[in-house]
Amino acid sequence: MLTTIISFGVIMALCLVVFCTIKWWDLPLTGVTPVPLFTFIAILFTSGLDVGLIMFPLAFDFPLYADTTENPAYGFTNPLALEFGFWGFLIWAFYFLTTFYFCAIEPRVKFFEIPAVKLLNNIVIITTCAFTGALFLIYMPYYISEVGDGETILPVFYLICFLVILIAAFSSTDIKFVRVLSVSSTLLFFALIGFMWVNAGMSFGDFTSTASNIGGYFSNIHRFVTPLTEYHEFYLFWWFAWSIMIGQFVSRFVGGLKTWQLLASLLVFPSIPLALWFSVLYFYHQNGIGTEGLPNWFMTVVGIVFVINSFDSLIRLYTDNLNFTTERFGTVSYVLANAIGLFVLTLLFQSQWLQIQWVGTVVIGIYLAALAYMFFVKRRHLHDLDGDANVAAE
Repeated sequence: MLTTIISFGVIMALCLVVFCTIKWWDLPLTGVTPVPLFTFIAILFTSGLDVGLIMFPLAFDFPLYADTTENPAYGFTNPLALEFGFWGFLIWAFYFLTTFYFCAIEPRVKFFEIPAVKLLNNIVIITTCAFTGALFLIYMPYYISEVGDGETILPVFYLICFLVILIAAFSSTDIKFVRVLSVSSTLLFFALIGFMWVNAGMSFGDFTSTASNIGGYFSNIHRFVTPLTEYHEFYLFWWFAWSIMIGQFVSRFVGGLKTWQLLASLLVFPSIPLALWFSVLYFYHQNGIGTEGLPNWFMTVVGIVFVINSFDSLIRLYTDNLNFTTERFGTVSYVLANAIGLFVLTLLFQSQWLQIQWVGTVVIGIYLAALAYMFFVKRRHLHDLDGDANVAAE
């Protein structure tokens, strides 16, 4: 059942991407707070990714994909191509679709202003925030192996997780913090790539030879549209769960890009650092190079920064939506309420009481409801679409 749901959702979303791109190819898109392209991509990249990007590939994903005896579905290409396919290029089209929608269409139809939809959307945002925290909490022992036995979640890890959420809640109090943190963490991520490259003793020839494996993704791109395995299905639900809220958040920063430029930017620019990162890590995997000590700590620090980025963007989004602002409640109440509430939900996800697949299914339902609302109720509002998020529907 879940496989059918996510397959339908992905195919629907990709068809909508094609439709919107063709119909509104040259439509200029401007958010309510436009920023330069680099800042926009940095906000998108750091908001749309989380700690799994740092923690999953080397410790879990590459060994899983390489074991084609136990997992024959992965046998059609190499682990690097699979990892890139799970994280890069085509799936960023989901974010294009929702960013386009919130720039060009939502100001006219105001579907997400309907009280029931607004409530449901904010529940999705809050629970997905908590899922990010749960991933961080669950996998922290593997990367801070110097603390504990490398498997058990010790009290100190719960403390670190709570402090990370607390910092993110404070960062969300001012949009300038979100921007500065996004750009800074993007630069930090490139610094991590450079450090890991040098630490591995990797030559440029080694890099190009390793990175060439990514071609296995593009020659098999059609295979990634529907789930290869339950694990791939999990990833697709994960991306869907994020899609509406990331589009809603980053759309405010679009600075006059045309539709085709927005699509190209979202497919290409985030995929470049992902390709660099995965290629360097795949060199570690292929050559059995360990990451004990400083590399682990550096990856953990960047992972923590990514978690803070994800949290502060989403906290900012749902608190704006719900009018739960520092102006109404004060900074202390705002920060503590968000931190405590999200930490409790993080513990629920960590205990498997909540599942990201459920959230992704709800998001697919929201997609369908929005389409029906636009077609049957607000079709006339889409005439003369101008793409300016500052212009509301009349």
